[in-house]
Amino acid sequence: MKILIIKLGALGDMIMASPIIRRIQQHHENDSIHLLTTPAFAGLFKDWHGLKIQAFPRKGPGSLWQSLRWLRKQRFDRLYDLQSNDRSGLLCAVSGVPARAGNHPRFPYHLHPHEPYVGQCHAYERLQQILISAGIEPSHEPPQLPVTQETRLHIKKWLDDTELASSRFVLLHAGASLKHANKRWPYFLDLALALQSKGFQVIWIGANDDIEVNRALAARTGIDATALFDVTELAELGKHAGFAVTNDSAPMHILSCSGIPVFGLFGPTNWRRSHALGQRQRVITPTSVADINAQKNIFKPQALDELSVRQVLERLNHAGLI
Repeated sequence: MKILIIKLGALGDMIMASPIIRRIQQHHENDSIHLLTTPAFAGLFKDWHGLKIQAFPRKGPGSLWQSLRWLRKQRFDRLYDLQSNDRSGLLCAVSGVPARAGNHPRFPYHLHPHEPYVGQCHAYERLQQILISAGIEPSHEPPQLPVTQETRLHIKKWLDDTELASSRFVLLHAGASLKHANKRWPYFLDLALALQSKGFQVIWIGANDDIEVNRALAARTGIDATALFDVTELAELGKHAGFAVTNDSAPMHILSCSGIPVFGLFGPTNWRRSHALGQRQRVITPTSVADINAQKNIFKPQALDELSVRQVLERLNHAGLI
């Protein structure tokens, strides 16, 4: 059999889907498995054994037609649409694949959860439901990003060069997409200074949208590592850190692959739908998670400036990390 998995983005969603993709591989261990994605994320899977990667741009003249022409030519026997948006739904509808699994209980999917998805559960839980609807046992693995020996050596050299190899250090992500500035907790400097007083070195991580905020923070304390690492390198760096504190962001999900405690700061966004895998108990909000749980599925956005440094330090202390 020829199997196709569709997952186009975004980065956090790709990482949350990684155990699902691995589970599909295990279920179809004797089949030919392909992943249809976009060029921005193809590199995440280049070192995955047994997965053939095909990438097409999501935008641009002819990109949809190129995807469709390739898909129909392959003559797949089964398709798992882990994206299930308008674009991937259209690809499924005209793919000619006889068995199609996806998120929505409607055309073009033959295999799907019974109830429509309206955000009533975490995105990963919904992906699990797609597996179950397709007759596959759900995954119990953590998120994963295969790391090469070359990447391990690169991170080791950087730690040696910065004299961090034998130090206690933590990773802090104070930024967020420029389109979502309300996700930025305003007290990261105070947290960093408090952690420094307890013997931790601070590394500021992030990408291009975080350049200015990290430069300003590193001028006061810590090491500015903005845009120094790609996704797999950051996941490898995380393995050497004591813990991480991040806004609701891609680095939060990347570091969930590192096997360390990752404390995600949530206020304006719903942590129930998007917390990092395996890190639910480390969500920090202005209102305690216990109080939020008492409200069942009611979500009320909160401003992150209502979350104090004291609250974050108390959680770190309660976890036995400081």
